[in-house]
Amino acid sequence: MDFRRLVPRAGAALLALACAAAETNSFPAITGFAPDPVQRRRLTRSLALLTTSTPQHRNTVRVLFYGQSITEQAWSREVEAWLQKTYPNANLVIANRAIGGHASQLLVKTAEADLYPFQPDLLVFHVYGDHNRYEDIIRRVRERTVADVLLQTHHFSKEDTLDEPSDPRTLTPKTWNPWQNHVFLPATAEKYSACRADIHAGWKTYLAANHLEPAALLKDGVHLNAHGDWLMARLVEPYLAPLTPPAGYHPLDDDRVKTYSVSASTARNGAFEIEFEGTRLDAVLSGRAGGGVDVLIDGKPPSEIPSLRGPNRASAFPGSNWPMLLQVGSESAPLAEEWDAELLGDTIDPENFRFRVKGSVTGDDGEGVSTNRFVSRSGRVVIGPADWNLPFCVKVFKRPAAPGTKVHWTVESRGLDHVDGRATAMAPGIEDVVTVAQGLPPGLHRVRLGGDARILRNLRSYRPPLLPQPKP
Repeated sequence: MDFRRLVPRAGAALLALACAAAETNSFPAITGFAPDPVQRRRLTRSLALLTTSTPQHRNTVRVLFYGQSITEQAWSREVEAWLQKTYPNANLVIANRAIGGHASQLLVKTAEADLYPFQPDLLVFHVYGDHNRYEDIIRRVRERTVADVLLQTHHFSKEDTLDEPSDPRTLTPKTWNPWQNHVFLPATAEKYSACRADIHAGWKTYLAANHLEPAALLKDGVHLNAHGDWLMARLVEPYLAPLTPPAGYHPLDDDRVKTYSVSASTARNGAFEIEFEGTRLDAVLSGRAGGGVDVLIDGKPPSEIPSLRGPNRASAFPGSNWPMLLQVGSESAPLAEEWDAELLGDTIDPENFRFRVKGSVTGDDGEGVSTNRFVSRSGRVVIGPADWNLPFCVKVFKRPAAPGTKVHWTVESRGLDHVDGRATAMAPGIEDVVTVAQGLPPGLHRVRLGGDARILRNLRSYRPPLLPQPKP
């Protein structure tokens, strides 16, 4: 199948964790597999947030599952339930935004709305497709977030064999699956300091130990049956098992995240001011009611910084979760507003149709043809021919697009000009955090908070580990 289309004691403990669920079902237990501790250390920050959570201090940990149909399957929900059970004191915010059928060359576009704005602490990622676009996604994760990244190698499809070639020195993209699992994915994990969850090796060991053919764990050529879902969950979970952080390490004050104490006594001329490095700034509220603070970043209120606004995922093709637009760009500064692209005509040819766009603030902003690059009159909407997902949706779901259908999206504001003081309504042990700015240009910034600084406990900045590459 061409998927371009579509420590000994510690190890034993982790293996026991992975095998525990075997007692509750009829599937053979896992033997001979434990995660590489070197790979697990690349999840130090997220695992420290999870492991050090207590009833008195419940760290918020944002987890995102992203990929295509394999990631949509039941194993991801099993892992989510396992995380909730294993880390009952953590404040887990978990989402699965996978889109079936969308290989990396499509997901690289949807990630603009789905992945980076979510700002995960932990990304669990698996996708097939163009390896260059795969790397683009991981590189941008490193440029725009502070997430720990778990990259899953591929499980065995029906066409894979246990005697596959596996020597990296002899593999090329012509032997696509072996090259992906033994060359590309290991190299990508190494290049971006991601955790390589070697699902492929664990799957191979399990099949061999139980004298099973790859098809025994599949319901078709590649998708998992109940046995395959069970195995996938059991192979992923040990990578996320509790991990004691290094002595002196704190996940909220490291090389990516810095926490600054806010004290009214340190304010000068009625304002608190600090310099920080990063693309995101959060305010941790003290729980005291007050008049709030006004925010200036680099001398501007966040509402005047264009990079702090961006679109969410476009609306889905009826009866699916597939967006009808993969991404929406802009040439001029976008406004925070609602948008519709209405399909025009008595019938809709999904390969060549007319549309008009309208913003809730901008108003009517022009008409275009799907086969041409469209730039709206205001410049706030740019849609390339390859950004339309409608032809793919119609082809796969075998339903026409109705005339008058409106593709909807929202340009969100990701900044706050004013932070209100309020008595905390959070559950005990959970910080009351608001994001002041998300999407700042990388580099040094200065924030000035004018008003009642008593409403704030801390400020927290987030600095992604890579600087963005210049656009060609």
